Amino acid sequence: QVQLVESGGGLVLAGGSLRLSCAASGRTISTYAMAWFRQAPGKEREFVAAISWGGGTTSDPDSVKGRFTISRDNAKNAVYLQMNSLKPEDTAVYYCTARRSGIWSRKTYEYDYWGQGTQVTVSS
Repeated sequence: QVQLVESGGGLVLAGGSLRLSCAASGRTISTYAMAWFRQAPGKEREFVAAISWGGGTTSDPDSVKGRFTISRDNAKNAVYLQMNSLKPEDTAVYYCTARRSGIWSRKTYEYDYWGQGTQVTVSS
């Protein structure tokens, strides 16, 4: 079993930056694919970014491409999401998730473990 805890969310002005962290415990996540999803009020949970177990595969949708960067530090059993040039449309609860297969996916139901989420609010 793996527990995931997100942190780093908060309030920020448009154009600002935040760095989200996801700390894993229970087991090592070094061989898992990791991803970030987000969910805004009244909207479905959407894919943000992912990284494979080897750290060399990432996926960024057009909505965040060029602004968000996912990374991992297996020694710390953690993953991160650096968010720059934030927009009000980025306001959502951000979730960290892990997939045991090690292969990233855009589908929520293909991930095995989920964190509780951290709120990101971007004001204009």
